[in-house]
Amino acid sequence: MRLLLTFFRAYPWRTSLALVAIIFAGIADGLSISSLLPLLNLVTRGNGDEGSLALDPSMAGSGVEAAILNFMAIIGLKATLGILLILVVLTVFIKSMLTLLANYHVGYSAAYIITDLRLALLRAVLTTRWEYFLHQPAGKLANAMATESYRASEAYTFGVTMLAMLFQAMVYMAIAFSVSWKTTMSALAIVAVILSISHLLVRMARRAGKLQTKLNKSLLTRLIDTLQSVKSLKAMAREDQVDSVLSGETSKLNRAMQHEIFSRELLDAVQNPLFTTVIAIGIYYALQYLGMSFAEVMVLVILLLRALSQLGKIQKQHQKMASRESAFWSIRRAIQHAEQAREVSTGTAEPRLESAIRFENVSFAYGDKSILRDLTFTLPARTLTTIIGPSGAGKTTLVDLVIGLCLPQSGTIYLDDMPLNQVDLKKWRRKVGYVPQEQLLLNDSILTNVTFGDPSLTEADAEYALKAAGAWDFVSEIPEGMHANVGERGARLSGGQRQRIMIARALAHHPAMLILDEPTSALDPHSEAVISETLRALRKDYTILVISHQPALAETADVTYRLQNGQIFQPAREY
Repeated sequence: MRLLLTFFRAYPWRTSLALVAIIFAGIADGLSISSLLPLLNLVTRGNGDEGSLALDPSMAGSGVEAAILNFMAIIGLKATLGILLILVVLTVFIKSMLTLLANYHVGYSAAYIITDLRLALLRAVLTTRWEYFLHQPAGKLANAMATESYRASEAYTFGVTMLAMLFQAMVYMAIAFSVSWKTTMSALAIVAVILSISHLLVRMARRAGKLQTKLNKSLLTRLIDTLQSVKSLKAMAREDQVDSVLSGETSKLNRAMQHEIFSRELLDAVQNPLFTTVIAIGIYYALQYLGMSFAEVMVLVILLLRALSQLGKIQKQHQKMASRESAFWSIRRAIQHAEQAREVSTGTAEPRLESAIRFENVSFAYGDKSILRDLTFTLPARTLTTIIGPSGAGKTTLVDLVIGLCLPQSGTIYLDDMPLNQVDLKKWRRKVGYVPQEQLLLNDSILTNVTFGDPSLTEADAEYALKAAGAWDFVSEIPEGMHANVGERGARLSGGQRQRIMIARALAHHPAMLILDEPTSALDPHSEAVISETLRALRKDYTILVISHQPALAETADVTYRLQNGQIFQPAREY
């Protein structure tokens, strides 16, 4: 019930509307079945002509029949064969329309659940602290977005369907009680025992569902990690080892799914013959010991069949909901953890970069591991500064500090004379153009890769950025121009062309500062020289910070710092 209450609080209007439609659909269905009682009596007592069945409720065989005859008398209708058949058809039609309305709103809400959970997770993750984000496996997030959100919406659908069936079963049982409360009570007592015993299969499905949620995370995480390194694996002929690991994970997931399927099918196989046995006993008891009429027994059989069928389906829906419930709670926990790790920026000042970025006695550590110690240096505005140093020296961490993704444990970073922690970090980052070490291009047009789909950026902005990045010459020679598709991960472009597209992306929104992390590490000497020349031309308009191992970029720089052992050394030309 906790899951259903959570869904109801999140989607009260549509869920309430669906439940109201379900309630009235159940009432209409109950009326259609109840109308069979006078109809059967009419057929067995007379030929269907008007007056062959007395309208006096005192002549009716049961309270249900009397209620229907009284109602028809009040609205001025005679209980003829034609009128009763019309009543049955009309109530069935009304039930179908109301059921359609309920299913529409349930399906619509289920679609919203998928979208809302995905967006909530995405927004929560994108606003987390950088240190938190670094420790989140991509496979875990992908599984939550793709699999867990869908399974959560299924849990909602099964839960609401379970409530609908529960109300319909209550309507059937209420009418059955009015026909013969003894037979109905006896049948329900036996069914209660059956449902209690078969609840073990619901628990089995719940355990299998939890295991599936756990294994889906693990499998997708391993799969994404493998696909990202498939070239190196094939180059070393080690793909067979990966295949064996993934096969093992897949086999575990298959076994969990088999347990769920087995429990579901076993529940279905057990319930049907047991419920049929209960109905058969009820018919025998009603005819042999209660002396009920044939019409009453037939209506009672229909009511009990429907009621017991609904009770069985309720347990099956509960079983399905239980097997998927863990997915909803898993994605909810992921959202809550991400929200707890939300990045908090207390700065409100407008960022400016007119003179320099200054580090004064800045230190930073990841946990107990010291990365940067007591750094004091300056990045002059509208110059090209290069940071060199061995791998692991903390160059990328230094960039993260400049952007504000990480905050120093001690010391202060200044934008001009304003401490960075007093600056609105979002506004500052909008003034930064960043080119990461990985060449991350979308399988889309050059235009989309440059603008990143930002509707505020036009083709003119893209053309300016491509020209500034030295990419316009080769782009303009392509028949489709900037509308040409770059292929998967930019496969239709050379390494140097991909890098210039990345630089153009960083320049498209006209930033104040351009940061490049190892921009030429995977390029040939000619492409490296072209990128160096491009950066040399840009330095008069932008404050440029480059992280590099390459001598060519160090020689291009106006200022060069060496970062080593967590400390930075004075500008020098010795590399």
